[in-house]
Amino acid sequence: MVSGRNRANKRPSMFEVAKLAGVSHQTVSRVINNSPDVSDATRARVKAAIRELGYRPSNSARALASSRSRTIGLIAGGIKFFGPISTISSIESIARGHGLFMSVMMVHEALCTQAEFDDLVDTFNEQNVDAFIFLTPTDVMLDVACRSRVTQPRVIVTSTHGGISMREARSLLPAGDLERTAFVGIDQWGAMADVMRLVKSAGHRRVLYLAGPHDWRDAATRLAAWETLSAAESIQTQVMRCGTWESGEAYAKMNRLIDTAGVTGAPLPTVVVAANDAQSVGVARALQEHGLRIPQDVSLVGFDDMTAMDNMFPPLTTVRPDFEGLGTAAMREVLRLLGEGQGAALPNSQHGVGLVPASVRDRISLGPVPRV
Repeated sequence: MVSGRNRANKRPSMFEVAKLAGVSHQTVSRVINNSPDVSDATRARVKAAIRELGYRPSNSARALASSRSRTIGLIAGGIKFFGPISTISSIESIARGHGLFMSVMMVHEALCTQAEFDDLVDTFNEQNVDAFIFLTPTDVMLDVACRSRVTQPRVIVTSTHGGISMREARSLLPAGDLERTAFVGIDQWGAMADVMRLVKSAGHRRVLYLAGPHDWRDAATRLAAWETLSAAESIQTQVMRCGTWESGEAYAKMNRLIDTAGVTGAPLPTVVVAANDAQSVGVARALQEHGLRIPQDVSLVGFDDMTAMDNMFPPLTTVRPDFEGLGTAAMREVLRLLGEGQGAALPNSQHGVGLVPASVRDRISLGPVPRV
């Protein structure tokens, strides 16, 4: 056994761990690299020896032995918004649990060029990353992420609809890259179908839909779903397009609509469905400043279930995407492509995108259609 004095002066080695655990150094290496070819009892004994000695495996040595850096490169857009933070946190947690490191770089989701994106990829390649994860909320980012020439596996997190179809996106991949590329996203179409069922069951037939910025694939998917569902259910929908996700723009547009209705006598919608919760906050402010009650006069539905939406007045009916589950699915796909796992096993896939579910939080802001 190594004495405390020696341990203080010298970093313990893998051979000392092996000696203390009574195994070979190859077995210690297998435990460190999460190999399945080790019994539970042996794994526990090795981990106990690692803890006792305070052993820390050298990532560079592991990379040299395995020809892998055990590092994942992640390039993300839309980072200032609610969802990506939760998704990245989940990716990092899963990676750490598998002995992997994650390196993150961020870009502007609307202004990112191919040259900028490829420069980031080159920087990651200097780190010898084993795989890439690209968070691509916009058409611009999906385009550059697919065109980028990488030799490692890549997982692209995106939505099913937008200015670029998923078929077009796959066609942008360099030859031979499709088999080492995976796409994952949130089942936003299914979530909008659930919202439609709630809206219809409450008796609403006249809807105002606030769409998000057209170049965001989340916005495009939610709008396409709502328009398709409205036509199928004979729901009269007025679409109000917004250039941002911000509550201020939604507030201004809702004010103008209410003022115009007051002048012309046009009927107001009985429910407003917003493409995200920030827009819902702006709509709620405009309604309340005009003396319109939620939901007695106009109902309100959002999307994203941002923090504090359950404590709005009244609490907001909204969609809760499983952002953490999205990160888990992305990381499991990375492991599958690296030959270290079986994949995300997602129950639903549309347009070549493995989909993580989203659920509706039915709260007080959605009520029955007002009686005339």
